[in-house]
Amino acid sequence: MATQTTASCTGSTLLQPISEIINLPLDQVNFVAGQLFALLMAVWFRLYLHPSKTSPFIRHVVATLLGFYLALFCFGWYSLHFLVQSGLSYSVMIFAGLEHMHKYCFIVTLGYLILCQITRVYVFDYGMYSADFTGPMMVITQKITSLAFEIHDGKAIMKMSLRRMPSLLEYLSYNCNFMGILAGPTCSYNNYIAFIEGTGYQPRHQENANANGKENGKYKQSEPSPKNDVISKLCTCAISLAIYLSLCKLLPVEHSIDDDFVSSTPFYLQVIYLYLAMLALRPKYYFVWTLADAINNAAGFGFNGYNKDGSPRWDLISNLRILDIEFATSFKSFLDNWNIQTALWLKRVCYERCAINPTAATFLLSAMWHGVYPGYYLTFLTGIAMTMAARAVRHNIRPYFLVSDSYKCIYDVITWAWTQIAISYTVAPFVLLAVGPSLKFYRYVCSAEYCVDIDSIFTAEADGNVISLSIRYALDK
Repeated sequence: MATQTTASCTGSTLLQPISEIINLPLDQVNFVAGQLFALLMAVWFRLYLHPSKTSPFIRHVVATLLGFYLALFCFGWYSLHFLVQSGLSYSVMIFAGLEHMHKYCFIVTLGYLILCQITRVYVFDYGMYSADFTGPMMVITQKITSLAFEIHDGKAIMKMSLRRMPSLLEYLSYNCNFMGILAGPTCSYNNYIAFIEGTGYQPRHQENANANGKENGKYKQSEPSPKNDVISKLCTCAISLAIYLSLCKLLPVEHSIDDDFVSSTPFYLQVIYLYLAMLALRPKYYFVWTLADAINNAAGFGFNGYNKDGSPRWDLISNLRILDIEFATSFKSFLDNWNIQTALWLKRVCYERCAINPTAATFLLSAMWHGVYPGYYLTFLTGIAMTMAARAVRHNIRPYFLVSDSYKCIYDVITWAWTQIAISYTVAPFVLLAVGPSLKFYRYVCSAEYCVDIDSIFTAEADGNVISLSIRYALDK
């Protein structure tokens, strides 16, 4: 496998022998090696380039140069797209008027991302579902548009010491620093600048003091250490990676549309297999996002105040809550704890600003941002209907189960199972990517032999309205 993917890797071939030994694609090996290097540099950055020891200028320069090095190592000359995208957007910020700057910046940044995604998918390698150069561009797109909207809204300028646009160095450091260039996550520009300048702890200390009625001298005098959180997150990474490598080949999602499997397996076992296949796939994302969070924390970025017991919180830019995902009892709860920073970005730039059907607009933007594979659009279009149906059930059905703890427990068990099935069904095209396999999946699930008419099973009457949920999750009131 490794040798077959060498041609699709545009980065360094230094680790090709390791790629062949462990039988993993070279671009994935480069990605993990790059992140481990970033982790070591993060520790060094915090200890030896601490804000008390050097200037923000030096910290910006080092963070940016290390970021460019990692980009070149993993993506080769394709990393130039990061500079082109950032440069075009910065030009828009400089020359466009403040009134419409955020709109033009959004169009240019997202448009360039989509252009690169179309080129990568339909010109170079349609089936490449691995580490690719458009991944970092997705995070850069979030950062650029977030900054543009913050400037337009006045949030960034009001909190900055000077009423000015970010300098080019500050802008590139924010977009391409070594801590987030490969896997993010996105973050507020103001939080990043506070981290670089060493002022990120002060507001958190004050918030803690206000919450407790007085300031705890321990919090004021000492800077919190991320060591325990970094170690904990690295352990989570190790467990997630081990689970993924052990199960990903045993439970491929593609097996759920295999003709022999479908014809010889009862429908309920197909559903269980689909859930297990999706469960085996998620640790890959747990590994990537938790490692990215640990890298930022190791550099001193991500402090978010203190817990009630006085321990520091390092979840300012965390991207997921694993237990809340796996035990989610609603579609919304699952999404709220998955890819958290992207959800916040979608909320800020789309959901809170769209006057007409913000839910549909947000899912559509999410599909466009993820890429141009048809499976992405099928997933997010299904997500719209799923969200509407979940809201209807929660609003009209849940109150009947709150009369006692036992009923509530039964409701939680049922909704947990239903949420996991709904998520698996919704996300399957996202993994299958192409139209053919996705439609084949839908055909098997909704075939006449196994199709379930929920209208005949589940009709809830509340306040005189009849809520009917069909297998297509259409909502009629």
